[in-house]
Amino acid sequence: MSPPDPVPFDDPAGTWNRRFSQDGYLFGVEPNAWLREQAHHWQAGQHILSVADGEGRNSVWLARQGLLVDAFDIADVGVAKARRLATSQGVAVNFSVADCDGFAWPQAHYDGVAAIFVQFADPALRTRLFAHIVDCLKPGGVLVLQGYTPKQLDYRTGGPPHASHLYTDAMLREAFASMDVTVLREYEAEVSEGSGHHGRSALIGLVARRR
Repeated sequence: MSPPDPVPFDDPAGTWNRRFSQDGYLFGVEPNAWLREQAHHWQAGQHILSVADGEGRNSVWLARQGLLVDAFDIADVGVAKARRLATSQGVAVNFSVADCDGFAWPQAHYDGVAAIFVQFADPALRTRLFAHIVDCLKPGGVLVLQGYTPKQLDYRTGGPPHASHLYTDAMLREAFASMDVTVLREYEAEVSEGSGHHGRSALIGLVARRR
């Protein structure tokens, strides 16, 4: 059983840099299962943003599917590892080092956004982040999001140890009320994503399309 992600914290860049500086890839190099399952909503050649992309497992996989991918993360150590992963897989990803408030967030620019386990965000930051995600999507653009539900506090197999950072059906429906929610599913599964996410987990997945 891995320890919960250390959030909130006073030095997020430093904390994630320390976590990503260990040997190997904290969350592995394979894409998130929900992202893999739902990526059919996007077509090769479309422009996708991977939010808080960490060491690149999701952005690199999306690029391998023929998508044009931008990705950012607060941790320069993680982004450096993501760049090496992209090179080893023979794909190009437009990586940048930024936090969620500092990223440029071009308006109505992306065909899709991948937001996988971005639960470092406290409620105030999460509100800003979700608003940026909606605004950066083109009309018809699709968000694929996954997170943990409050039941994850019982499992402690990954994610933040704070209920305020976790997702519920009602919270996501309210947050993305301006979008058409096409899939919203609470479920449990065995997760094996490196040492960072490992074991029985309480999950929620969303797919929503901008009107």
